[in-house]
Amino acid sequence: MRADRLVSLVLLLRQRGRLTADTLARELEVSTRTVLRDIEALSAAGVPVYAERGRHGGFALLPGFRTELTGLNHDEALALLATGSARGEQAFGLGPALASAMRKVVDALPENHRATASDAARRFLVDPETDLLARRLVTDEVSGATMAEVRRAVLAGHKLRIHYAATGQTPRWRTVDPIGLVTVRDRGYLLATRAGTDRTYRLSRVLAAEELPETAERPDRVDLDRIWRERSARFLSGGDHITALVRVDPARREELLDAALAVRAEEPDADGRLRLEVTFQDSRHAEWALWQLGTDAEALTPQSLRSALRDRAAALAARYGDSAPASSPVPLRASS
Repeated sequence: MRADRLVSLVLLLRQRGRLTADTLARELEVSTRTVLRDIEALSAAGVPVYAERGRHGGFALLPGFRTELTGLNHDEALALLATGSARGEQAFGLGPALASAMRKVVDALPENHRATASDAARRFLVDPETDLLARRLVTDEVSGATMAEVRRAVLAGHKLRIHYAATGQTPRWRTVDPIGLVTVRDRGYLLATRAGTDRTYRLSRVLAAEELPETAERPDRVDLDRIWRERSARFLSGGDHITALVRVDPARREELLDAALAVRAEEPDADGRLRLEVTFQDSRHAEWALWQLGTDAEALTPQSLRSALRDRAAALAARYGDSAPASSPVPLRASS
């Protein structure tokens, strides 16, 4: 909404001082032309914003200007609540609302606390894009328009049409009764029912969505934590999933967990390693995941998984045995 954008523009100028039109455009996620129109609108409304020319010019407010612009709107309040854990602002499409809300929170602080709070905020970094091993964290991508439709239907209690691309199937439209939204390891899910049957949809596979005017068939009160546990249990007990007992070096524990679907039990072993009961998508998935960990992990059960890993290791050992290769390789010539 333009009113929210104008408020954010004023707050940016109050908190940062002079800013160029290009900087304001990046912060507000609009074009430079839109920023210039907003500046004109603010000036016409009596907000003392002025332009400074020159190499270090930009837009600024007259010193001492202050007005009550800090009331949070619905999406901003929702963003603060949803982002209390991990990176919900990305999974639910609330990033811009969160940025706007945080500007209002900072502006609402007493002036003598504002600088201290801003400095303190710079001392915290939550979930950067890469971990210590420089592995980039992968987050599901959902278009803003699609996420907004899904979010509105969930909150309003309306039916929802989604164009969904299920794995291995042609995308098609379906109408569902949305229950709630869940984010797990930067993956977002829509919990819903369809024709009275429980359904869980991965948000990154929703290609388009449309909120319908009809009321959704769902209970007035919901316990998402309980529903998620129940659906997870059903998911893990179905299909070709395989559960393995694994001994792993504690330093490689997180890599194992990243690859597994779920961890059912965990306890320390006598030699300092960890003993975990983990579930994989299928036997091939389990073999691949444990092979990545080399000798830092050992499958104790099932025997079929141990045999598959043994055969793979034997084939590799045979390939790199003591005997010379059948034909001598041509030496690589150094480039000049």
